[in-house]
Amino acid sequence: MAPAKSTRVEKPGESRFDAILDAAEKIFATSGYDGASMREISVQAGVAQGLIHYHFKNKAQLFESMVARRSSQINDARAIAVDVLLARDVETKLEELVESLFRPALEVGRDAESDSGPYARILASVANSADGRDQALAAKYYDPIAHTYIDALQKVQPNLSHADAVWAYMFAIGVGVSMMAQTGRTNRLSDGACDDGNIEAILGRIVPFVCGGIRALT
Repeated sequence: MAPAKSTRVEKPGESRFDAILDAAEKIFATSGYDGASMREISVQAGVAQGLIHYHFKNKAQLFESMVARRSSQINDARAIAVDVLLARDVETKLEELVESLFRPALEVGRDAESDSGPYARILASVANSADGRDQALAAKYYDPIAHTYIDALQKVQPNLSHADAVWAYMFAIGVGVSMMAQTGRTNRLSDGACDDGNIEAILGRIVPFVCGGIRALT
């Protein structure tokens, strides 16, 4: 049987390495880790399956490389934002810190140019999974930035205990992950009054909502 043909359109300047990771995001998002196959990913990427094994060896390594790429994109932006906020001579507002947590993830979830929306669904699955593989990935790629924000929350809100700062971070991330993927459900529930594709509209509501909860803990 002749191999299936990919209908994928290659982006200008895109490497096959990135094409494989982009394809992996789509397949893992729709089929889950167990349901995704290397063959299906190779067809989506428009490359030979052997090339995927050359770059990534196996499915576990491919999945981790996919998580590593997007987590770096999100968390590097977060780390820079926190450093800039706390290095200023003026007092950092809680709202500024919370926005710096949400904005990079929302932008990745709605980046039409890189078509990174599927990763939002994968992140939601990894963040809420009790599976050992997913827990290890969350610890490796997301715990360091979590500690950065937990410490920053205590600096911005000195009356917040360490335990409550951890709770605050976890509750905030729960809200953020639920809104990272653009699903259209918000639009549907509001009969079009709420646009979950509008990052500024989301930030204008999610930031005061979360900040109110954090202040209630102090």
